[in-house]
Amino acid sequence: MKKILENTDEGLIIRLKIIPNSSRNEAVWENGALKIKITAQPIENKANKALVEFLSKKLKTAKSNIKILKGELNKEKILLIHGIDEKIFLEIFERLEE
Repeated sequence: MKKILENTDEGLIIRLKIIPNSSRNEAVWENGALKIKITAQPIENKANKALVEFLSKKLKTAKSNIKILKGELNKEKILLIHGIDEKIFLEIFERLEE
């Protein structure tokens, strides 16, 4: 199994799955994987934009700090987030499991 979070010199690399057309925007942990549910549809890059916006609000960072490295057209995505490390990310997203 691939590691979902990885600190690099450039920032934090995150592997996640996006679920477009959801009833609300939320993040959930499922079987050790992070899934982000987005209300936007997967057309004209709307879901990707909504994903970046959702993460920027949750992580309190600029949208320009979040870049989709791989998976622009797939549900499985690899993102790079500048200025955030694994510890900060987990502190924010582990609260979801409570």
